[in-house]
Amino acid sequence: MMAEPHPLVRRYGTAAIAEAAAAIRAGRLVAIPTETVYGLAADAGDSAAVARIYAAKGRPSFNPLIVHVRDRAEAERLAVFDRAADALAAAFWPGPLTLVLPLRAGAPVASLVTAGLDTVAIRVPAHRAMRALIEAAGRPLAAPSANRSNGISPTRAAHVVASLGAAAELVIDDGPCAAGLESTIVAGATLLRPGPVTAEAIGRVLGRLVSGGGQPAGGTITAPGQLATHYAPAKPLRLGAGWAEPDEWLIGFDGVEGDDTLSVSGDLTEAAARLFDALHRADASDRARIAVAPLPATGIGEAIHDRLRRAATR
Repeated sequence: MMAEPHPLVRRYGTAAIAEAAAAIRAGRLVAIPTETVYGLAADAGDSAAVARIYAAKGRPSFNPLIVHVRDRAEAERLAVFDRAADALAAAFWPGPLTLVLPLRAGAPVASLVTAGLDTVAIRVPAHRAMRALIEAAGRPLAAPSANRSNGISPTRAAHVVASLGAAAELVIDDGPCAAGLESTIVAGATLLRPGPVTAEAIGRVLGRLVSGGGQPAGGTITAPGQLATHYAPAKPLRLGAGWAEPDEWLIGFDGVEGDDTLSVSGDLTEAAARLFDALHRADASDRARIAVAPLPATGIGEAIHDRLRRAATR
């Protein structure tokens, strides 16, 4: 017998997007898939709605949010672009790249979204559901990952419901997220968070090496995803594991077989797409601890290592 659908969940479609857009305009929260992870969306200009995001997630107010917009023209109404941002937007939007840019004077963005900073994190998503919601709501959408703060990011609607429950007032289910990792974040030529758009790809567009800046200097958070502890399961996590201890659930990769695997063939793109889903299953297993097989740190492997390192920091 098939399980009854959750009362908060709607399958993606015209009616579901219309309901979600009405909820956004009414100041409510909507969980919606992007190509990266499921986001918890609200009108970026509605301070009360944005405050509800922070409350639902238990997210600290000093941690800014990403604003999702329909296109480059809408982005320019909120942020000031320089030549580097022009080139990166042309190359990677719509897609999983977030740019941290100076906030344009008078931009209709709640100060909670930027955590009071004079910059805004902004991207044009590629996923049909998020794009349809932005269009139907007619609002830029603030949308961090749709899970409790510091928990494992959601790549399926079921992950959202398990983490947030009724705090996600409506969930649009459009299946698993393709990329499975949060967007790459760049400020100028500084990589603040690795993600699906690799440092090498960004460097080719800019014509210079991209420097890393994932750990904020002096403890100041300037963009989402910079907290040292993040994306964490409830159970202890051991990295670089070639085998499982008796009380561990092993997530394998390539030649390391486990209870689950990120990619039998050693495909890092497949591994990235499956990472959070595998961590959710491991956290729900009957083992006391989790182990993850070694993975290369090249290309998108850098982003996988970033998420695993933060997940293992307790």
